[in-house]
Amino acid sequence: MNLAKQVILKDAAEITLMRQSGKLLTQVFYRLDQFVKEGVSTMQINDLVESYIINELQARPASKGQYDYQYSLNTSINEEVCHGMPNTERFLKNTDIINIDITLEKNGFIADSSKMYVLAGASRAARALVKKTYQAMWCGIEVVKPGATLGDIGYAIAKSAQGAGYSVVREYCGHGIGREMHEPPNVLHYGKRGAGMVLQAGMTFTIEPMINQGAAKIKTKKDGWTVVTKDKKLSAQWEHTILVTPTGFEVLTLRAEEGPKVAGG
Repeated sequence: MNLAKQVILKDAAEITLMRQSGKLLTQVFYRLDQFVKEGVSTMQINDLVESYIINELQARPASKGQYDYQYSLNTSINEEVCHGMPNTERFLKNTDIINIDITLEKNGFIADSSKMYVLAGASRAARALVKKTYQAMWCGIEVVKPGATLGDIGYAIAKSAQGAGYSVVREYCGHGIGREMHEPPNVLHYGKRGAGMVLQAGMTFTIEPMINQGAAKIKTKKDGWTVVTKDKKLSAQWEHTILVTPTGFEVLTLRAEEGPKVAGG
């Protein structure tokens, strides 16, 4: 089977709708920027985001109900790699780092993004991991253009992260996105140059590397969702939804603080 034939290329009208969803999702993170702080519970974060998406943005939190997941986002703290579930009794500490992963659907199209929040007392090592994970994500994004391959993306991410002494989680990856949260193709965060599917204009997918301070090995907790590092060392993740344009890329979930220098290729 030709996997490329399964990939849904978006037309101009669909791209316009995906841009709208992406822009709305950036507003959710703006709303969180002053809310995420010491003493706030992860359930309070969830409830704020759910209310804001539904009542203010007139949109839908796309994660809720997906695979029977009952919350509107993931909150993954410190050694939690991904899929951390909100909890009324989990309060942020001054030393924490937290990844908040949110999906939003508007007019039938979904945007997906995550951001790391670093609390004031977080260690220098934690800050370094968060910064390097962000850089690794951008190393992957910046190779996106028609004619490049998925392997080029993974190679660039892994080279950046591993070159700094970190490890790349292999069990989870980016994914195509559009009318469905998860569409083909899978976008690995490691790979070989020139390998894998060739990118085409109109493709939309996420790039979302999970980078560990220690070893790459992970495990899932008894709740069936929360993934943590086996060695209990820190993990970080950033995520954006990407459009392959005729000349390069466009980040559909780009936030204002990231600046115009990364608006496209």
